[in-house]
Amino acid sequence: MNTRLATTNTYDNALSQLTARQSQLSRLQEQMAASKRVIRPSDDPTAAAQAERAQTRMARVTADQRSLEVQRNAVATAESTLGDAVSAMQSFRTLVVQAGNPGLSASDRVSIAQQLGTLRDQLLGYANVKDSNGQPLFGGLGSTEAPFVDGGGAGVSYQGIAGQAAAGEVAVPASFDGHATWMDVPTGNGVFTVALGAGTSKVSSDAGKVTDPTALTGHGYRISFSVNAGVTQYDVIDTTTNTAVQSAQPYKSGQAISFDGLSLVASGTPGAGESLEIAPSTRTSLFGVLDQAIAGVRDGTSGSAVAQTVAQALSQIDAASSRLSASRGRAGDLLNRVDNISDRQASRSLQLEADRSRAEDLDVVKALSDFKTQETVYSAALGSYAQIQKLSLFNFLS
Repeated sequence: MNTRLATTNTYDNALSQLTARQSQLSRLQEQMAASKRVIRPSDDPTAAAQAERAQTRMARVTADQRSLEVQRNAVATAESTLGDAVSAMQSFRTLVVQAGNPGLSASDRVSIAQQLGTLRDQLLGYANVKDSNGQPLFGGLGSTEAPFVDGGGAGVSYQGIAGQAAAGEVAVPASFDGHATWMDVPTGNGVFTVALGAGTSKVSSDAGKVTDPTALTGHGYRISFSVNAGVTQYDVIDTTTNTAVQSAQPYKSGQAISFDGLSLVASGTPGAGESLEIAPSTRTSLFGVLDQAIAGVRDGTSGSAVAQTVAQALSQIDAASSRLSASRGRAGDLLNRVDNISDRQASRSLQLEADRSRAEDLDVVKALSDFKTQETVYSAALGSYAQIQKLSLFNFLS
């Protein structure tokens, strides 16, 4: 059986091959120009989907990094502000110590009180500092306005929401718990306070200390002084139970008075009827500590009153400074966390870019080899087509 192929059929086949080779060559040229193997989803639907997922995740990482930088700036500002606040508290403490000098006159103490007031206002400004977006750094869980409001005689109140947002996998809180930082300072030495009783002007005490925590009762006490036959004595009365703890104890200036797990050192020459009042420690604000110290320095009418003010103020200033330092330490920890998150996100970006590249980028060496091969094949197909065009009967009739 003989098979005959018409010239037209051969011509069509050659033209089809030529068109296919030209299309492949054009596709390779387009890929090389774009440096991509997958230019449109139809080129490789699976690879295109993988590349799109990688790009979406990279965009999310980029957005998280932008937010993280805003948070980093806020935390850095808070850390710097807290450092300035600690320095201001140290200056305040130095002035309080200076005010305790018994050689100062009333006008000298008024001058010191004015300097203390300036530092107090400066600290209030630190507490209300805002970030670059105008948000309070110590607003806690929510505050768009200044969270600390100075009520004058009523003291400073906190208008924010106490608490602090938790750090996430790719974010840190941009605001701090202002209540814990500025408004939660223990009074006295943190366990009890010592104050002058009514009409007392010739005796004072230090802030006291705990000698036996297991013996503490949490009660209030009064140390009452009396003078019998020229000898000064004191009685310790539990004001909570109204019972005597110690009676007719000899008093000596500078000697410790100890009972029920606590101890304090009284100084001076108390007169009959004078007393020291001891009460359990409560909580106050940093600004309450400052206001009390300023008032005591400014309005102290006796050396004992000023000495008592200084003793209590120094203990509470140290406690308030510790609060600021602790918050500053947390800010430092958050900055370290930001650095760790940034490093992880940078590594993740590199991984995602590698995934995208594997899915859609072109292997240049292989593409050049394929291009040369297709170019050779196309040239051959073009030559074949030129020969087929000559296959006409009329070329052989002469």
